[in-house]
Amino acid sequence: MALLEVRELTLAFSGLVALDGVSFDANDGELLAIIGPNGAGKTSIFNCLNGVYRPRTGTMRFQGRDLRGLRPHEIARLGIARVFQNVELFPHMTVADNLMLGRHVLMRTGLITGALWLGPARREEVRHRRRVEEVIDFLEMQAIRASPVGALPYGLQKRVQLGRALAMEPKLLLLDEPVAGMNLEETEDVARFVLDVKEELGVTQILVDHDMGVVLDIADRVVVLDFGRKIAEGAPDAIRRNPDVERAYLGEPLSAAG
Repeated sequence: MALLEVRELTLAFSGLVALDGVSFDANDGELLAIIGPNGAGKTSIFNCLNGVYRPRTGTMRFQGRDLRGLRPHEIARLGIARVFQNVELFPHMTVADNLMLGRHVLMRTGLITGALWLGPARREEVRHRRRVEEVIDFLEMQAIRASPVGALPYGLQKRVQLGRALAMEPKLLLLDEPVAGMNLEETEDVARFVLDVKEELGVTQILVDHDMGVVLDIADRVVVLDFGRKIAEGAPDAIRRNPDVERAYLGEPLSAAG
């Protein structure tokens, strides 16, 4: 069953076409990868799904609801979370407090109740902090939960960013280059956690990354873009052997990746 349906998505900037009639589905519980050379339109798709960009034409339906015209915070409340390519955290705040920020879309306490710290506000915070601790345990961050994020190595900061997205309890998780700039050990850790999110939490994920070894090893299905157009879609093994995909990557055989 398709959780997300994208049909004939077109996006252009001053005549430059970033997306040209792109269509794909993301099925419930699936790990879908979107790959392509630089400038292929991968991040543009995420920006459309998040409400940052307004596509010229096409439809995006999430659980049957049209996303076009919704603002980013409205889309987040529907259950779509994103892990950004660049680390977008509050460096002077602790790991736990950064994760608490991911709970803001789920908080219902009003301004006055929260300011006066009345009973409902206290109970809600306890409930949200309990969920944050569960995410910390899931991502094995107990030892750094009270550490300022800015003092952590880059790989751990990326893990915190994943944790903040999971704290939103998303139905769909968008992973924008989650292993970019990481060493081999950090990359393997992130790949393991991405698989855990799928297998243990059942969260549908869309992954964009340049590390073909990671993408083709962990994805259920792969969509390939080139100059804003979809040129291939299928299982990882089929994508490895697809000549159009090899040409898009300047002739580098994908069979050698991973």
